[in-house]
Amino acid sequence: MSATQVIITLLGFVALLLWGIHMVQSGILRAYGSSLRRSLNRGLENRFKAFAAGFAVTAILQSSTATGMMASSFAAGRLVDLVPALAIMLGANVGTTVIVQILSFDIGLLTPILILAGVIAFKRGGQTRTRDLGRVAIGLGLVLLSLHLLTETVMPHDMSPQMQEVLHLLTSDPVITLLLAAIFTWAAHASVASVLLVMSLAAAGWITPVAALAMVLGANLGSALNPVLQAMGGDREKLRVPVGNLLNRLVGCAIALPLLPYAVDWLEILNGGPARLAANFHTAFNLALALLFILPLPLLALLMKKLFPATERSLDPGAPLHLDREAIENPSVALTNAAREALRMADAAEQMLRGSQTVFEMGDRKLVSEISRMDDTLDKLHGAIKRYLTDISREQLDEEQSQRLSEILAFTINLEHIGDIVDRNLMDLASKKIKRQLSFSEEGLGEIRQMHARLLEHLKLSISVFMAGDLRSARQLVAEKEQFRDLEKLATERHFERLREGRSESIETTELHLDIVRDLKRIESHIAATAYPLLEQLGVLRRSRLTEAKG
Repeated sequence: MSATQVIITLLGFVALLLWGIHMVQSGILRAYGSSLRRSLNRGLENRFKAFAAGFAVTAILQSSTATGMMASSFAAGRLVDLVPALAIMLGANVGTTVIVQILSFDIGLLTPILILAGVIAFKRGGQTRTRDLGRVAIGLGLVLLSLHLLTETVMPHDMSPQMQEVLHLLTSDPVITLLLAAIFTWAAHASVASVLLVMSLAAAGWITPVAALAMVLGANLGSALNPVLQAMGGDREKLRVPVGNLLNRLVGCAIALPLLPYAVDWLEILNGGPARLAANFHTAFNLALALLFILPLPLLALLMKKLFPATERSLDPGAPLHLDREAIENPSVALTNAAREALRMADAAEQMLRGSQTVFEMGDRKLVSEISRMDDTLDKLHGAIKRYLTDISREQLDEEQSQRLSEILAFTINLEHIGDIVDRNLMDLASKKIKRQLSFSEEGLGEIRQMHARLLEHLKLSISVFMAGDLRSARQLVAEKEQFRDLEKLATERHFERLREGRSESIETTELHLDIVRDLKRIESHIAATAYPLLEQLGVLRRSRLTEAKG
């Protein structure tokens, strides 16, 4: 083949390799994304556990970029200290070497088996997770197929003299070789693909061992560039983890570059061939970086905090704090961000309920205006969460994540309705009470106070259902709705009794009292509605009432 034909063929097979890796990563994220994120979150107690968690998650996911996004989200959201977050990245860098080690062995016979099994699982799988694992198998098969095709294309006898001259020119200087590999990896967004390509070139004898190791260094450096570029332009705190990881790689490359000839001699002792040489160096380099930086990570964290100080938070209470746009591509992270923002809505709704009770008791005009502003905060947060969830690609969501998205939407919609009832109804009634200088009877005020207290308890219970998905709490919440209906009925009956007795306070406030009781009942209905998605998902909710099954 001519040089042009070889280049076009290589680009096509590299594209196939990248697509295979993408299918593996997306399939695993869909099947186990939420579980992997929880596993990563559990390992954040100290730097050593964080390193192990980063290694394990990335060894399965084979995407240090995705792991880095999770770690950056944790750190920027102040859910974890910066030191464990940086340790996650050290573990993630080692984790990406696992698949390279596996694919460095001759397992080409698995290609048709993986693709066949993957297609059957994807087409015939009854469960979503089975279909996602089918994607993973197809992706692995495509990776193996692309490696085989790359090796066949770059065999020594297919290389023209012109191609030899170009390759020699590009790989004669290790620094230039490193930079070229870094640029390719940055463009490809996949260090695994870059290292696998280097292994193919080395196995075919197209590049020298020293050039192969320099390209491996470039692949490691290039993979650290994308997270930095993605974090730019937003919160400065988001740059701490990716820049810290990039600094680790830069220092490692600066140390390793002059030692490449010696590294070739040391690694050739293992007698694994040129491809194994590149794979072993990839693993050794990342292990060495982990050993070098794991202890001085607190110093690196201190440096990152000085370089990227915390951004002052917006004074607007309706401005979202947790809706990281960079996390949209990672559904598990994005949904957690949306859930955290939904809790801010719950806090605002709770303040409005507490404030409305104070208004009825104290008649504070200023507080009426403050509660109305809180409703504006609820509306802004609800709109931001809704837009954020809409931007998440439905194709990337597994069944569990789709259900969680629906739960978040339902929760926030009900909170927004609660805010509207407090603002447009209860505060309107409170304003009338203040304007007319009316006073409830002691018994009537006590009934309103009791209903408010129950609503606040139920709102806290709904938050527990939303966050923990507890079936018992969900059942209790719906049962409390029935009891609240009885409470509303009792309050109405007692009010009419006071009217029949001729109580002047009750006669003057009868319209206000009945409307307040009615609106509090409407709020209770929206609180209880937050339990319906979970109960419906578990099959314990009939059209009008709970089933008799016990949970």
